Amino acid sequence: MSQLLEFEGKNVDQALEAASNVIGKPVEKLEYDVVSYGSSGIFGIVGAKKAKIRVKDGKPKRRLDTPRQQAQELVRDAFQLDEAPREAISEPTPEHIEKAIEIGEEALKRLVNFISDGATISTQMEEQRILFKVEGGNSGMLIGKRGQTLEAIQYLVEKIVNKQNEQRVRVLVDVEGYLKTRKENLENMAGRMAEKAQRTKKPVTIGQMNAYDRRTVHLFLKPNSSVRTQSVGEGYYRKLIIFPKKRQKKKQDN
Repeated sequence: MSQLLEFEGKNVDQALEAASNVIGKPVEKLEYDVVSYGSSGIFGIVGAKKAKIRVKDGKPKRRLDTPRQQAQELVRDAFQLDEAPREAISEPTPEHIEKAIEIGEEALKRLVNFISDGATISTQMEEQRILFKVEGGNSGMLIGKRGQTLEAIQYLVEKIVNKQNEQRVRVLVDVEGYLKTRKENLENMAGRMAEKAQRTKKPVTIGQMNAYDRRTVHLFLKPNSSVRTQSVGEGYYRKLIIFPKKRQKKKQDN
């Protein structure tokens, strides 16, 4: 029975080199399984992780991780970050905004290029937020299933910008106008849920939502005098509840 040996390295290549040196065989003649892929960390926010392999005699069974696997790991790592308490956001000065744009563009460019080639980035101010617009490239990969990759990118860019800025700045990242479509879908859903709450006279809960989506629903239903909204839970994802308001009975004149 072959003996399994574990080796670590900054990435799988380095782990294989270490195994080759110890076992005394060239890399192409090693038979190995990847236990975990290495990660150098993302701009110092997500901690670096070593790659680990198990080696025995034979030919390699697995190749290095693909860009798709790297993108999936990016999403997983982003949501392993602890959610820091949110501070009150004072209006940033022009100097802070200029610095935030410079930092954000550089960080976003590196993240986007990590996932897809051929994308371009433009910047504008929108509702006291810095809006980074990504066009071109593989938009499907950048957005991800149900917007999860875009959400991870958004989360990381905002963390990077505000980690290196003295004053907290609101940041938004969009890919090919995806956020506009998502906003319209959220507003349609919020309208239906509000009607249900009024009709049944019972609270209606919308599943776990990120901060941007919750804010979209809150603002959309704010003018509706028949319902009120409230976020519940802790962490990055929280639930949103729509409560029907009790109607005030009009007093009849005697």
